[in-house]
Amino acid sequence: MEHELVGLQGPGGRWRPIAAGPFSLLAVAIALLPIRPVWLWAALIAAVAAAPWLLGAAPEARGRRARPQWRLTAAGLERLGPGGVRYERSRIDGLALTSDDGVLTVFHKFGRTAVGELSAMGMEPLALFVTARRLGITMHILDGEAADLLDPAVEDAPHVPGLDDTGLSRDHAAEQRLLDQEAQLLAASHEPSAEPAPAPPVLLSTPSPLPSRRRIAVLGGLAGVLGATMVARIAIEGADGFGPRLAAGCWALAAITAVLIARRRLLRADHVQWEITSERLHARAPRATVDVPAAEVAALVLGPGLRPDPVSGDPRPAPLAVLAFDHRLRLVARLPAHGLDAFQLAHALDDHGYRVITSATRPPRTPDYGLDGLPEVFAQVPGGRLVVADDGLGWADAAGDVVLRMPQDRIGGIELLTIGGHAWVRLYDSDGDEFFAAPLSALRISRTDLRESARRAGLPITDAEYDAYLSAAFHSAVSTLSAPAPSVTIPPLELSPPPGAVTAPGVLLDATRRSRIGTYAMSMLLCELVAVLGAVWLGPDLGGFLTTASWSMPAGILIGLGGYWLYDRNRSQLRVSSAGLAVVTRRGRVEWELDRDRVGGIGIDDSTDRMPRLVVWSPTSRVLRHVTFPPDLNELRRACEQYGLPWGPPDADRPAPPPPEL
Repeated sequence: MEHELVGLQGPGGRWRPIAAGPFSLLAVAIALLPIRPVWLWAALIAAVAAAPWLLGAAPEARGRRARPQWRLTAAGLERLGPGGVRYERSRIDGLALTSDDGVLTVFHKFGRTAVGELSAMGMEPLALFVTARRLGITMHILDGEAADLLDPAVEDAPHVPGLDDTGLSRDHAAEQRLLDQEAQLLAASHEPSAEPAPAPPVLLSTPSPLPSRRRIAVLGGLAGVLGATMVARIAIEGADGFGPRLAAGCWALAAITAVLIARRRLLRADHVQWEITSERLHARAPRATVDVPAAEVAALVLGPGLRPDPVSGDPRPAPLAVLAFDHRLRLVARLPAHGLDAFQLAHALDDHGYRVITSATRPPRTPDYGLDGLPEVFAQVPGGRLVVADDGLGWADAAGDVVLRMPQDRIGGIELLTIGGHAWVRLYDSDGDEFFAAPLSALRISRTDLRESARRAGLPITDAEYDAYLSAAFHSAVSTLSAPAPSVTIPPLELSPPPGAVTAPGVLLDATRRSRIGTYAMSMLLCELVAVLGAVWLGPDLGGFLTTASWSMPAGILIGLGGYWLYDRNRSQLRVSSAGLAVVTRRGRVEWELDRDRVGGIGIDDSTDRMPRLVVWSPTSRVLRHVTFPPDLNELRRACEQYGLPWGPPDADRPAPPPPEL
């Protein structure tokens, strides 16, 4: 086919239990029946519990799981598989996608037909939009739901320019986004791509699932073996009476449920791996491997997409997917990317010469200059500026007269720092609370003038970046000194190395008090749960449940407190200084250390499936480190601004310059 779009289809033929719920209830019902002999009773329970797995393993059952698949070609829109439906191209007047519910509607000679939800059909809006336009089919994006489309026979149906009477207006914003992406695809398919710089292969993978797949399988298997063992024990003891049979039914139901839950967790704990080279892309996911040569790829579209559901195999929305288009705007591959870091994936692809198109446009960034804290008189004095006068700060008009004064006793501290390439000032009151922040260009005073004037006046002012610069300049000047003398032998001057990220002046950030208290409570709760379960399990052999719980529960609290205290007394802390970043424990052990020139950004990882979310990027946008404990983000941002470390990703939108007038 010249242009063909095939909907996403999950892998078929998976071994899965058939009718697990009804068979589980049947096993419980058989366990309640007084069947004799007892071995037949136990054998029936085991056979019924294993029946769903045996039926699912039959080749005939696995072969009947073919799912319908949608396809859009020059012949029209059709559904392949059981209950196939076909909309011939000659009978299609246009296609419409309603943005509120994502339903695809076919317009034809005799009206319109809602085909179904686009994600359930396994198609992406951009791929459908581009393919339909290449095939000459009119495609519209409507603002509303498919149920709101008016019937053509209704006389009051309003007329929408550019579209037949539908009762819905066009979603111009969504349609314009698709048009912009199509334009980028056209440019990528026709413009010659630049020769990429030599770059080593990059391996990207999702974090290992917690708990691990092996642990999930072991726990599920142990639960199944425990249930089978307890049913066998009850059968050996005779299963006389309704009570033992009820216990056997509960054990059988618990074992079956645990095995089914473990299977679902194993399927959902998938792992995606990427290998990116300049010659090809190789993406591997459970039961799916995609290999795409670079010569066939014109552009890659990153953004929300679709992925097969791990359990059912049906298409489901995914926060991140990659669509590969060739030079004829055909969709050649869908690459799984759920769980990967979108920021790192986009930059790795761009570094290897691939044309990357993001599906979502960045919202405009409106800088906050903190001008809400300025008194109204600042805005009422045109041409005013900040001055240091009368042992305090003041606001002077164009003639130089100070119209507003702030005495020294009200100023607890003045901090100079750099935000987005602009010099800022922060003012603190006598209690240490910040009450004012603004760029110096808006206050019409230079950084040097404010710093020198405030120090001459005895005001408490700090400029960590300037002090760090002086320290570095001093070490650089001293390191060039040599001490040979013609007649006197002077021992060489031993210079200490410049301070590193651990030894340089800085601030130490700890985990928040809320997270520490929550972890303490969670540790005690888990120990208490184990104590209660142990009292229920071992209570009859240790004098009864109440007697056992009376000493096991207090012991659980003490074990939980003591166990976490042993970890908490040597917990990790983040050190931010002008020389870089470091994570050190309370006993002084350095876990990792990064120099200032290796740090390109510190910020929040926006991917939804990654923990922890605080990361450190390199200047080339690589993720260097993950911070495994949650410090206070406001304190971290302030520390980065104070010591000159970049806050945010390396290519984040820079704030606009401050306005010349207030």
